[in-house]
Amino acid sequence: MTDFFYNDAGRLRSVWRLAAFVAAYFAVSTFVFRSVDLAGLLLLPRPVYHRLFDGMAWFAIQSVLIFVPAALIGWGCAWLLEELPWRSLGWALHRGWVRDLVLGTAGGGVAVGAAALVGAAAGSYRFSFEGLKAGVLLTLVVSFVVFMLGAAAEEMLFRGYPLQTLMRSWPLWVALLPVSAPFALAHLLNPNVAPGFTFLNTALAGVWLGVAYWRTRSLWFALGLHFGWNWVQGALLGSPVSGIKGITPHPLLNFADAGPAWLGGGAYGIEGGAVCTLALVLATLYTWRTRLVSATSELKSYTDGENPNPQAPRITPSRE
Repeated sequence: MTDFFYNDAGRLRSVWRLAAFVAAYFAVSTFVFRSVDLAGLLLLPRPVYHRLFDGMAWFAIQSVLIFVPAALIGWGCAWLLEELPWRSLGWALHRGWVRDLVLGTAGGGVAVGAAALVGAAAGSYRFSFEGLKAGVLLTLVVSFVVFMLGAAAEEMLFRGYPLQTLMRSWPLWVALLPVSAPFALAHLLNPNVAPGFTFLNTALAGVWLGVAYWRTRSLWFALGLHFGWNWVQGALLGSPVSGIKGITPHPLLNFADAGPAWLGGGAYGIEGGAVCTLALVLATLYTWRTRLVSATSELKSYTDGENPNPQAPRITPSRE
């Protein structure tokens, strides 16, 4: 029988590589978050502490605190367990990376805009424009940065090393399951959760973004889709983003959901209703089929199969 821990390429099996990443990430991130929180309590005046750790700034801070450990641990696992370089993690400045990012941003905005149009046509959503009120420009700019950081952090944590190491040994649709499910479960901690739809739609979003990575073998396109969806939804359309409203206090448009909640999402926003489900399914199918993006041969080589270990004997099935 084949080895329980090592595959035919002489590498630790992908499930153990994923387990190593998860264990290391949880240990390091727990230490980092608690250390930052303790440092804030000890070093900052209480009003400043609450302003940093309870407001919009905290979304940006925690995104950095998620991204950096996920990137470093992912890089360490890729190098130590698979002898792969930093470029394999999806942030290589390859030819066309800017185009992928721009196309993704536009695509994400169009996808959530389509969901909003369906909701408005069904009588669930109402949008109003009251002019460029004070704070709108600031909201557009600040939320641009916050949503970009948040999207980068989640892409690094879920579609970074975890998805990529599974793709090297599993078919795409199998590899997406153990990555998209935790992505959805994490969003159940958000406020105003929509029963059923929060998990379903976030899992579908994980599949969509995973397909975006697979099409390019780079995270720039997925980052654009993720960011464009969130920024257009919150800063332009005025909807809560995954149940959170505080990032966009003064959006361009005023948003109101007249119900029913199963269609429009209620207090969770567009992502909590059936209009979002439809948009995500169609967006995933389009991303799967579009010819606007593609992967370079170098980037494909990092995930098309295991990186063989030349120092390990090839493992063959036993005839016993």
